[in-house]
Amino acid sequence: MRAQQAARMRVPVPDIIARIKDGYPDLRPAEQSVADAVLSDVQAAVDASNADIATRAGVSQPTVTRFCRAIGCEGVRDFKLQLARSLVVGDLYLAADATPPTPSGAALPPFWESVLSEARAAIHAVERQLDPALLMQAAGLLAQSGGRVFALGLGGSSSSLAEETQNRLFRYGLGVTALKDPYLARMMVATCRPGDAFVAISSTGRTREVIEAVEMARHHRAATIAITTPGSDLARAADMALTVAVPEYPDTLKPSASRFAFLAVIDLLAAATGYSIGPSARENLRRIKYAIQTHRRGAALEPLGD
Repeated sequence: MRAQQAARMRVPVPDIIARIKDGYPDLRPAEQSVADAVLSDVQAAVDASNADIATRAGVSQPTVTRFCRAIGCEGVRDFKLQLARSLVVGDLYLAADATPPTPSGAALPPFWESVLSEARAAIHAVERQLDPALLMQAAGLLAQSGGRVFALGLGGSSSSLAEETQNRLFRYGLGVTALKDPYLARMMVATCRPGDAFVAISSTGRTREVIEAVEMARHHRAATIAITTPGSDLARAADMALTVAVPEYPDTLKPSASRFAFLAVIDLLAAATGYSIGPSARENLRRIKYAIQTHRRGAALEPLGD
C-alpha cells in the first residue's frame, strides 16, 4: 500500500501545498508532524535547512527526507524548490486569515464590517473616479447602435456581470447577448458589423481572451466599451474605458469588493442608456411591467422583473 501511495503522490500535480494537504491522511504520524511544521509557515520552511525543519517538527532528519519522498518529491532539495514556487500566490492564501475586528458593542460576526464597509467603499470609489461625461458618451453608443450589443465577461464575477449587463439593457429594446465562453465569444465577435456594440468586463484588465475579443470587434468596426481597472491593457484596447480602481481588503475569505464597483458602473451605464434612448425605452419598460402584472399580482413599484 505504501508503494501505491508513493506512486499516486508522484503524479505531476504542480501544487505542492495541495499535495501535502490531500495526502496528509496517508502519511505516517512523524511525517504528519513535518507536514504540520511546513504548513504552519511555508516561507520559513523554504528558507530552513533540513535540520531546521526536523527540529521544528520534532523528528529526525531522515524523517524529513521520507516525508518529501512520500509526497512525490525526489528529495528535500526538490521539495523546497516546489515549495518556493507555491509562494507565487502570496502569503495571504498560505497562512490563516487574520480575523477582522468585530464591531464594538455589537454581537455581529467578525467579517460583517469588512464585507459591508468594502462594499460601501467600492461605491464611493465609483463616485470619485468615474467620468460622467465619458459614461454618457458610452451610453450614447449603446443607445444609437443600430445592431446588436454583446457583453463579454470571463471568470467568476465578470461572467455574472456580463449577464447583469444583458439583464439591464434588453429592457430598453436592445438586442443584447451575454458571452461567458471565450470560444463562443470569438465566434460571435467574428460576426460583428458596423453599428454593433461590444462591452467587455474584466476586474484586472489582463485577461488575454477578453483583450483579443475587443481587438477583433474593433477590427470589424463595432464600438467597444471596457469596464475595467485604470491603465490596464483592456482599457487601452477599447474605444472607451469606464474605469475604477478598488483596493482589496486582505481577507481571502471575503468576496471581492470590485464587483460592487463594476455593478454600480453597469447600473449607471444602463440608466444613462435608457435616458439616451428616450420614449421608446420607457414604452418597452411599460410593456414588460404590463406583461408581469397581468401574469401575477404585485405593487406598481416592485422591481421590474428582477
